[in-house]
Amino acid sequence: MATFDDIQQRESGLQQHLSGAQIVMIAIGGAIGTGLFMGSAFAIGFAGPSVLLSYAIGALIALLLMGCLAEMTVAHPTSGSFGAYAEHYIAPWAGFLVRYAYWAAVVLAVGMEVTAVGLYMGYWFPEVPRWIWVGIFSAALVAVNASSVKAFGQVEYGFSMVKIVAIVAFILIGAYVVFGSQRPEIGFHNYTAHGGFFPHGLWGTWVGVVIAIFSYLSLEAIAVAAGEARDPQKAITSAFRTTVLRLVLFYLLTLALMLAIVPWQSAGTDKSPFVQVMEIIGIPGAAHVLNFVVLVAALSAMNSQLYVTSRMMFSLSRGGYAPRALGQLNRRGVPARAIAVSCAGIAVAMVLNVWQPEKSLVWMMAISMFGAMFTWFMVFVTHLFFRARWKAEGKGPLVFRMWGFPWFTLLGAALMLGVLVTTYFTEEFHLTLLTGLPFLGFLLVVYAVWYRRRA
Repeated sequence: MATFDDIQQRESGLQQHLSGAQIVMIAIGGAIGTGLFMGSAFAIGFAGPSVLLSYAIGALIALLLMGCLAEMTVAHPTSGSFGAYAEHYIAPWAGFLVRYAYWAAVVLAVGMEVTAVGLYMGYWFPEVPRWIWVGIFSAALVAVNASSVKAFGQVEYGFSMVKIVAIVAFILIGAYVVFGSQRPEIGFHNYTAHGGFFPHGLWGTWVGVVIAIFSYLSLEAIAVAAGEARDPQKAITSAFRTTVLRLVLFYLLTLALMLAIVPWQSAGTDKSPFVQVMEIIGIPGAAHVLNFVVLVAALSAMNSQLYVTSRMMFSLSRGGYAPRALGQLNRRGVPARAIAVSCAGIAVAMVLNVWQPEKSLVWMMAISMFGAMFTWFMVFVTHLFFRARWKAEGKGPLVFRMWGFPWFTLLGAALMLGVLVTTYFTEEFHLTLLTGLPFLGFLLVVYAVWYRRRA
């Protein structure tokens, strides 16, 4: 029986230049983007103040996922990551499905982030068509990704640091306004003053979990980056332990303060609710500064996602599931052709921004959700197979162990399956399953044809 070393060997050649700090920033860069700065507005619209519970439930699922993924990644650091784990521990077809579903999802998520870039630039230049900004910023970030992984890591570190500093400043300013301004229209009474804490019932809170999960997506980038880490075991273990805590604090604290300042029904989707908070507070120029921050956040998430999706295509090619040329590296150790193919979401975003600029963001979010959520579900399933095989083969103790196995792994899988099913019964995300399931069926047919031909 082939060992996992065979998979790691075929995916070799990438430059191992990423530090533990840069890997943390890559994950934060992907997760703190449009999901927080714009997606939170959609979630608030569904759940009202109980969106805090929505994001807490989403954080629980993310925490369980990271535990499973950390255990497998520390044991097998490689760029193919969860796709490679599914291939080895479940079956080759499972690895094929996971990689392609995730690649397609993140490709579309890249397009969603750059769609948000056009929206943010419209705050300053409303007369300029959004697709122009989509093209300009896309070209710049593709150039960064194609240069070297070291340059990518440095740029992403800088982007993410801007976001972290801004969020910390927002939390400090928001806390002062809520606790020290003595303005009667601001305060925690806003949690219950406009229809109660559950204005749309428990169903609204649960639908908010869908967007919360979407907001946390890209945490799994840590596992993908393991293949280019300087000291994989040390870097990955540290990154997994710190990233979830930071993200949960950032999301829950900012949302708690935002809901105390802006009545929940006023959180629209034409601009970031963070910008709305600054407009209400009235700090001169603060809204413009924060609009710049959310612009950087979207660019950062796009940058991180373009990196992740190109590595997933690289893994597919090295496994024989995509054209061989996409697995080739340039002289700087970068899969430039895989990056080029992974720009497909940008093209989709440009078309939607020309055709339906007002609906493009919601459509891109709904369609891109399936592959990423399916991947999270499969991570939990793969972990069950991984632990069973590890025990059956009598391997030594794991360096990092998921707590509460198998119950917490099963809980994570059940919650993710529930979130996926919920999208079908939500008008805004009805397209998620309607496009995702046929795509999975298409992938299965492609795999069957490909496998028979090779056999």
